[in-house]
Amino acid sequence: MKRKLRVRQAQTVLPFGVGAVLDVQGESFVAAGIEKWPWLKTPVSSERLATRLGVKGFFAAPHTLNDRYDDADRPGVPYVRFPGWLFCGSCRSMVRFLREHEKPGEPPVCTSCAAAPRLTPMRFVRICPDGHLDDVDWWYWAHSKLAPELREACSESQHAWKARRLTFRVADRASGLEALSVRCGALGPGGKPCGAERDLLDVLGPQNGHCSGRNPWQHWDERVTCRQQVHNVQRTAGNVYYPVVYSALDIPRTPEAPRAERTMAETVLGHGYWSNLLDTLGTPRAGVFRDMIKEDTDASDDLIDQLLAEATGASVPAPADRQASGKQEKVDLSRDEWYAFDAARLPEPAPDFSVRRGGLGLDGEKEEPWASLDAHIGGIVLADRLREVRALTGFHRHSPGGTLVPADTSGRLRWLPATEVYGEGIVLTLDEQRLTAWENDPQVRAHVHGVRVDLDASFRDEQLAETTGSELSPRFLLLHTLAHLLIRQLSFDSGYTTASLRERVYGRPEYGQHGLLVYTAAGDAEGTLGGLVRQGEAPHFAETLIRMLEAAAWCSADPLCAEHTGQGFGNLNRAACHACTLLPETSCETGNTLLDRALVVGSAHVPGYFTDVLTASRESAAATVQG
Repeated sequence: MKRKLRVRQAQTVLPFGVGAVLDVQGESFVAAGIEKWPWLKTPVSSERLATRLGVKGFFAAPHTLNDRYDDADRPGVPYVRFPGWLFCGSCRSMVRFLREHEKPGEPPVCTSCAAAPRLTPMRFVRICPDGHLDDVDWWYWAHSKLAPELREACSESQHAWKARRLTFRVADRASGLEALSVRCGALGPGGKPCGAERDLLDVLGPQNGHCSGRNPWQHWDERVTCRQQVHNVQRTAGNVYYPVVYSALDIPRTPEAPRAERTMAETVLGHGYWSNLLDTLGTPRAGVFRDMIKEDTDASDDLIDQLLAEATGASVPAPADRQASGKQEKVDLSRDEWYAFDAARLPEPAPDFSVRRGGLGLDGEKEEPWASLDAHIGGIVLADRLREVRALTGFHRHSPGGTLVPADTSGRLRWLPATEVYGEGIVLTLDEQRLTAWENDPQVRAHVHGVRVDLDASFRDEQLAETTGSELSPRFLLLHTLAHLLIRQLSFDSGYTTASLRERVYGRPEYGQHGLLVYTAAGDAEGTLGGLVRQGEAPHFAETLIRMLEAAAWCSADPLCAEHTGQGFGNLNRAACHACTLLPETSCETGNTLLDRALVVGSAHVPGYFTDVLTASRESAAATVQG
């Protein structure tokens, strides 16, 4: 019986990228490192992302074969059978299945049974915080309760890694892991059956023994010395694989300076001490005027250096910290994207990037709640065509803060695995003046300070800083929660599933960001249906926003959810749970953290940005009912 096991090209980055365990048709495999990939690959271009990650380029996995026209033997992305320990569901014997036993197109079967049933992979594996993955030593597990001399007397003690007389037994009078046990049927002292046996009641969690220092696709001589404690887990457990994926939109370059930079430049040039700074250049007094301008305007040194160079005709000096370190500054992927969406003149349509300005269709509206809603929204940009590149840099095991294992475990390659997806999206911006006034409210700042304290205490603070900025701001929490609520509402209104939509939050005050992008994330036909942009046009989008606010005002877990002072991973969420706000983690930039529904609709302790819109909507509905 021939079987074909295939993985889609997009899945080779997420969720079945390098190091991930794949269960398919009753068999289990692990994706090998990119050093094992075939030479035939598909190049993927993304200059901004390559600069950010410090690589020369990206490659996607070979395309899926066409059964009629393509060569069936053409190599694809390698997946290695794992775990190597299998068992027969009929005779319960355990087999260490080696690579030389593999037959192309044939699943592993039991050679001891006349019916030759398929072998089933063992459900438990061993991981360590340094990112290594290995089989559980089942021979040692069965003999672990014996004295060392009795253990060594077993006839298979010298070949424990491929013991041939182990059986995976199930007890009739017990339940759970206690009902499962591993037994050795080899010969023991004096030619008697060994009979060593141990149940699996304590199989999960930290264990004794040494880590192998390798992953299943690596050769034995590629192992390293690892002194980390090993942990037994189920092979499909969530802590087996934490991928690290970066993504960037394909944004065209524009000669026009970003709106936020132009505004800041105008502020600096209009400062009362700017002329004094120009007159005192080259003297100690110039530093005094420069510091006063920076304090009053919050302008960066780079911007002031650029303006001085333009005024004097000199070259722009490199930043002092960059001169000392000799390193380039990290490219902020969200900065260019925000400038493209927020530009006074949007970029010209391109094959991979086409945006146009939209609106709510509420200009001049006097009735509530539409007038209040229009006052809170800054603008709408509709993205008819977007291209996103996602690259896998590596993965963690056991915990997201563990050692990063690179996608290239050989350390010789200068490229990363990536995939590109095309889709559409909606950019929603809030009114900047109203947003600034709201986030300066003392209640709002005090409320967000508690979340910031929990974030500083979390091991994910450095990881999330790339998304939130150097300091968590109230606008980021607001925009992030708003993106989640909007995706959940759009899944009802547009027909997309929540897993096929993604977010990009632009909530960093230092760049003047005050918006969000919801876009299609599916790599197949569901990412290009066209319904998302249609839903973002007037008058549909205004109705969607009102329905979103009304749905967000109540959660089936209230009042517990609304009054929570810390829930979710690391207590990084407040009023946010699976019943009201959370999304599939592939749709969220921060892994379903830094969410608070109260900042959107308000609570007894903090005013929400859209509280007056929600109040107006309720009053309008009540007036309609009463006639």
